[in-house]
Amino acid sequence: MTDVKICGLSTSAAVDAALQAGAAMIGFVFFPKSPRNVSLEWAAALAEPARGRARIVALVVDADDDTILDIHNVLRPDIFQAHGVETPERITQIRLLTGKQVIKAVKIAEEGDVSAAENYATSASLILYDAKTAVGPLPGGNGIAFDWSLVKEAHRRDFILSGGLTPANVASAIRMSGAPIVDVSSGVESSPGAKDPDLIRKFIEAARSAGL
Repeated sequence: MTDVKICGLSTSAAVDAALQAGAAMIGFVFFPKSPRNVSLEWAAALAEPARGRARIVALVVDADDDTILDIHNVLRPDIFQAHGVETPERITQIRLLTGKQVIKAVKIAEEGDVSAAENYATSASLILYDAKTAVGPLPGGNGIAFDWSLVKEAHRRDFILSGGLTPANVASAIRMSGAPIVDVSSGVESSPGAKDPDLIRKFIEAARSAGL
């Protein structure tokens, strides 16, 4: 069965919906330009009900060591997610600094981008394939998809599929990609940054219906 990560949570209702529906991971965004950005203290409060029920993910974008350590000490996440232009060396540094697993987001538009993700094979615990977009303020959460079939034969281990997923298309995306884990943010929102608990439930149900 495909696991689900719900990212960019900012309310108790959304966290509760994700947990009750069986999300395997819940993510909090620490990037001021994002409409999903939350304070460290609020994220820590939201995360408490998830401990022991889902893995807590802290999403950062080219964060420095002080920021990483603050998140590590206050939120106490299970995993960090690097969603900027972090090098393989930087991923290794984050892992050694925190003792936590690190997900590296890699932007995909064509087959060569998938191959480039192998640069992180020894540093990142998981690769998250996201859609490559035009230059803009947000590195993710843009609701843009890519050709999901590109990753089906390219991966050598577990990976996370992201980019443009919604309750309506996630089952097809799983079948096309063979993804063992899917990630959604804007696809379960009623407006930018506002998670819809009903859409969260529908997304997780649809992912499970894929039959993988």
